[in-house]
Amino acid sequence: MSDNAPPDQNQDHESLTIPLLSHERSLNSTSQVAIVGANVCPIESFDYEIAENDFFKQDWRTRAKIQIFQYIFMKWLLCFLIGAIVSLVGFCNNLAVENIAGIKFVVTSNMMLARRYGMAFLVFSLSNLVLTLFAAIITAFISPAAAGSGIPEVKAYLNGVDAPGIFSLRTLIVKIVGSISAVSSSLLVGKAGPMVHTGACIASLLGQGGSRRYGLTWKWLCFFKNDRDRRDLVTCGSAAGIAAAFRAPVGGVLFALEEMASWWRSALLWRAFFTTAVVAIILRALIDICLSGKCGLFGKGGLIMFDAYSANVSYHLADVPPVLVLGVIGGILGSLYNSLLDKVLRVYNLINEKSVVYKIFLACSISIFTSCLLFGLPWLASCQPCPLDASEACPTIGRSGNYKKFQCPPGYYNDLASLIFNTNDDAIRNLFSKNTDSEFQKSTMIIFFVTCFFLSIVSYGIVAPAGLFVPVIVTGASYGRFIGMLLGSHTNLNHGLYAVLGAASFLGGSMRMTVSLCVIILELTNNLLLLPLIMMVLLISKTVADAFNGNIYDLIMKAKGFPYLETHAEPYMRQLTVGDVVSGPLQLFHGIEKVGNIVHILKTTRHHGFPVVDEPPHSESPILYGLILRAHLIALLKKRVFLCTPVQIGVDAFRHFSAEDFAKKGLGNVDKIEDIELSDEEKEMFLDLHPFTNASPYTVVETMSLAKALVLFRQVGLRHLLVIPKISNRAPVVGILTRHDFMPEHILGLHPLLIGSRWKRLRLRWPRLLKLF
Repeated sequence: MSDNAPPDQNQDHESLTIPLLSHERSLNSTSQVAIVGANVCPIESFDYEIAENDFFKQDWRTRAKIQIFQYIFMKWLLCFLIGAIVSLVGFCNNLAVENIAGIKFVVTSNMMLARRYGMAFLVFSLSNLVLTLFAAIITAFISPAAAGSGIPEVKAYLNGVDAPGIFSLRTLIVKIVGSISAVSSSLLVGKAGPMVHTGACIASLLGQGGSRRYGLTWKWLCFFKNDRDRRDLVTCGSAAGIAAAFRAPVGGVLFALEEMASWWRSALLWRAFFTTAVVAIILRALIDICLSGKCGLFGKGGLIMFDAYSANVSYHLADVPPVLVLGVIGGILGSLYNSLLDKVLRVYNLINEKSVVYKIFLACSISIFTSCLLFGLPWLASCQPCPLDASEACPTIGRSGNYKKFQCPPGYYNDLASLIFNTNDDAIRNLFSKNTDSEFQKSTMIIFFVTCFFLSIVSYGIVAPAGLFVPVIVTGASYGRFIGMLLGSHTNLNHGLYAVLGAASFLGGSMRMTVSLCVIILELTNNLLLLPLIMMVLLISKTVADAFNGNIYDLIMKAKGFPYLETHAEPYMRQLTVGDVVSGPLQLFHGIEKVGNIVHILKTTRHHGFPVVDEPPHSESPILYGLILRAHLIALLKKRVFLCTPVQIGVDAFRHFSAEDFAKKGLGNVDKIEDIELSDEEKEMFLDLHPFTNASPYTVVETMSLAKALVLFRQVGLRHLLVIPKISNRAPVVGILTRHDFMPEHILGLHPLLIGSRWKRLRLRWPRLLKLF
């Protein structure tokens, strides 16, 4: 991918999203750099287009029916394996968090009962610090790519961005272990985002037959030799991750369709649905085991959130205006949340780029601050008498529960401690629960909302696996329940339902999804009667928030420097043609090329695609024959099937090569031109490139609108788009468009006068509304 680093920050102070790497430039001028997890890495693009050369066509013609059946069968088998493994990982992840966090809370509560408050704080804060330190150390030293939620990285991958290390085996292990440790440490982070990344890792590793770097390979799984098949599996893996995190199989499919995938088709929809169905069935079986008491003392949380709210809902027209107001509040708070988080991540980047010690110190500082805040805030809440009709023992003593005694006398409980000294899943269950209108105070909801809002922002950017889904749900549920308290008897809806609608409004305002979030919330609450209200809240919150900024994952991708191609073209792209942005110099090959020239060009450039041109005497006039990839050229050089004279090799090429020679290598197994040693005599020989050249690449005329070219580039999933001249008597090819050529930084760098200060101010204020025109 011929990408240059983004321009200097001083060139455009009014840019909406100056990447965090705007001051850094890659030493390799043909690639771009981005923050992957917590480290700066060079990135490339994927070849989602199938190279339909003569060798590829011959390979498919010679395949027997049993091989085609085996190929299709393996797709479904891998989807089953992805679903099974992801469900097991999700179950074990949840069980580990419930038990680790539960033991910590019980030990702390027992010390509080003994009035050993100082020792209780010491145990609470030290256990949180050790868990956070462990997560930060394994992430920083073993796999920095595992930091964060992983959703921006997976989303960029499905858009065609190749970020190194995001799907490696070590990333998978650190993501699972680090997520358990970080969530258990009372940091306000979630496990849904890491589960999406985990599912994608599992799918990628299965798609390439395991991890060759660590000698864990399964040849019977090595059926998928191109980026397109592996992309489909990663899409299924991301859907399975959401399904395992929330036990929402349909919501997982819709999440992958609406938020993650840049390319979709009906066959992929079927396989993603099958994958999430496997997740749901296996989780149901595992949860039944937990309900029988075989999962430890605290193994009943998290995934049981499915039945959080199952009351019959009765609402009238008078209840609609408060719901509309809730949607507006969610949109405003969601856009504010995204803006603050974006700024905090930029500050954290300045700290993290100094050294690993700074990364770990930042994580530990956030852990200590969180522990002090969480332990100190319940002292501000007054004690409440235990309800007479409580569904469980009140106050909770010596075990996990929802009525925390904290510092209160016998027969009383601390409602703020009941939310803080529980896992996030239990806190959500408490907020969503029915028949609990008198369980919490208004002051408690305000304190808990403000705490969750800011702690989730400052906790996300540390060097540890951390998700945003669950913190956003907790935050939204707290202010939703508070609004329900304010309305009191003036509404037919109870406080638990307002908590559900508040969570929906904040999710819509922050993440900007509608259909998938609606279904996920319905699957969480198990009540279809909520559908009209949830749809209304999501639509309003998304519409309001879109007037201010983008969704949180898009902002993070832009801040990290991922060259993500948006669905809609910017309005100024309609004023440009592809000829206005294509850059040179263009490196090309002849149909029969000297080996020395090939080696020289491959060593002196980092381009991954080269036009192949035929000239007399091989054609009547110079014509564009097609496009050949760097990886295929290196495979040809490794085989050393050279010609002494410049003649076409013909069908003899099929005898010297197999499909394995041109298969896409797994992670960390890319062949390099520097590893090939050729003699001077071999460099004087020739290679016939015709059988290995894609003779039908996508091409556009140089006068085509840049906006149209972007739509074609993104929808087809291209890495290279050839630009041909409109006049036939010119050179057969003008240049190649790559992902870099569609980036706003590149376009506005070439045409700085294209966008005036007035347009910049308009774009700054109404960035999303402009895409409607």
